[in-house]
Amino acid sequence: MAFFDWRQHFTPFITHLQQSDQSRWADLLTRQLTHRFEDHPHGDVGRWQAALASLPLIDGASAALDRPAVTLTAPDALTGDQNDHLQQGLRGLMPWRKGPFNFFDTVIDTEWRSDWKWDRVSPHLADLNDRTILDVGCGSGYHCWRMAGAGAKRVVGIDPGLLFMFQFLAVKKYLGAVPVDLIPVKMEDLPENLESFDTTFSMGVLYHRRSPLDHLLELKGTLRRGGELVLETLVVDGPEGHSLMPEDRYGQMRNVWFMPSCPTLLRWMDRAGFRNVRVVDVSTTTTEEQRQTDWMRFNSLADFLDPKDPSKTIEGYPGPKRATIIAEKP
Repeated sequence: MAFFDWRQHFTPFITHLQQSDQSRWADLLTRQLTHRFEDHPHGDVGRWQAALASLPLIDGASAALDRPAVTLTAPDALTGDQNDHLQQGLRGLMPWRKGPFNFFDTVIDTEWRSDWKWDRVSPHLADLNDRTILDVGCGSGYHCWRMAGAGAKRVVGIDPGLLFMFQFLAVKKYLGAVPVDLIPVKMEDLPENLESFDTTFSMGVLYHRRSPLDHLLELKGTLRRGGELVLETLVVDGPEGHSLMPEDRYGQMRNVWFMPSCPTLLRWMDRAGFRNVRVVDVSTTTTEEQRQTDWMRFNSLADFLDPKDPSKTIEGYPGPKRATIIAEKP
């Protein structure tokens, strides 16, 4: 099994923590990464590392982070060998679920049109310029790059999925020492009450938590006083007090626990101690926004809906509807 030199990628961030009076987090993260990559390495790490290494070196690469597709460009057209290595490396990191990305005119049409979610959310945000941001459950880091493109001073994404991490590193490989990092840890792996971030995003996470109120309190603990929480989650129609807990699967997903109505979710956030809580968007997820592509060849939303009534999941529950809520920490 190939050894993944995690220090090469994460030492700059750990050093940043140490220099920012976050030695507690730096020490904890060092232990967690050592355990993950040295004591119990994932069996596919060698394959993903080889795919990352096969991506060609391109001098003078730059990025446009304010477009629907996170776009990398080169001063000159790629040679045939460079393009072959690019295709080999990017294909070796499939499936690509969150995006889209454009690597030197190779467009990765991801399963999710994550730019549509950004377009729904971003008009309602506080100005991200010069803010420090945490993105919980960030996937491949698509939204982290968009946050950086909106002027954030530093963005930290967390997601335990190691394939997502390698997809993120495929972008970062061409950008060097940019203040955007993806750390392969879970929310519960962070130190309690960090109180380090101006804005925290949790998009597509709450319904995966057995205890949604504990998740809200964890999110609150990451924020400085006056910080902004951006929460996006599955919801159902209904009055205050109503929520859906699937019997087993929801849209073929096993780990869906609670889908509240919007009034119920607002009550949860009020009980968690947030202020100025408001719903800024409610949208039905369509098979145009989440679908199978050449870069994600497994089943997708169309396969998870009732073929006779696509307003319902294959299990008979209401189809996916997502709400975005914004709130502040007092």
